[in-house]
Amino acid sequence: MPLVIPARLSASCELTPEGRGWLARLPSIVDDLESRWSLTIGDPFDGDDVSCAWVAPATQPDGSAAVLKVAMPHFEAAHEIAGLRFWNGDPTVRLIDADEKAEAMLLEQCVPGTHLRLRPLHEQDAIVAALLRRLWRSPGTQHAFRPLSTLLAYWAEETLASESEWADPGLVREGLSLFRDLPSTATRTVLLATDLHAGNVLQAEREPWLVIDPKPFVGDPAYDATQHLLNRIDTLWADPLGTIERFAELLRLDAERVRLWTFARLAADPRHDWRDPRPFEVARALDR
Repeated sequence: MPLVIPARLSASCELTPEGRGWLARLPSIVDDLESRWSLTIGDPFDGDDVSCAWVAPATQPDGSAAVLKVAMPHFEAAHEIAGLRFWNGDPTVRLIDADEKAEAMLLEQCVPGTHLRLRPLHEQDAIVAALLRRLWRSPGTQHAFRPLSTLLAYWAEETLASESEWADPGLVREGLSLFRDLPSTATRTVLLATDLHAGNVLQAEREPWLVIDPKPFVGDPAYDATQHLLNRIDTLWADPLGTIERFAELLRLDAERVRLWTFARLAADPRHDWRDPRPFEVARALDR
């Protein structure tokens, strides 16, 4: 039978020639993994979160449950497998097997797998903060992870390519300046998840909550506060400074650095719609 492709994943792939090429190869990749790892694979997970990978429940030869993930080639997530090996299930999902060439992972299945975002906001803050503090470890001197500055330079190039669409050029350029300057002023560098928010935390049996979909880079831990904050843009909009100060306290971080990183991302992150006023309005409230 033809491979089922979630609608959101299909739409993401159609945006680039690389994505379309990967989507055309995907059925043969899944067939090969199913045979090589002796898996029985179910229908893929679907929904708003499934946009950069084909992910499905799988049963291993011994009858145990797992999840098969085949990632679309993606700059930000290039070292996900290495990151999962580094954290080794503490506090991420465990990596059972991997094929780096295919960007494929056989992962621990989270049961019941409920997203943290369904819990009250104050609970989300506390759990995300506790998970981030556990993730932040030095990768040592001999590692292949990219510095955070590499990600920011990549994003800055995307943002500059959309210069004609900027609603507030001064604000965007201020954010781009921070993208360039903040990494070099960090007093501590650790392996970051970079994309940890309540949608990437699942309820599990081995631990109450486990992290999925890390996108590892090495850099300032204050940066890692931003994705959770940006995924709660309405809360941030209602009380920008108070929201940042409360979350920074949970993280045991300097609220001023979290403010600067959050401002930079609101002002200068690449985006599909530069007409959305909310990021700029919150950025102005944080610009002091």
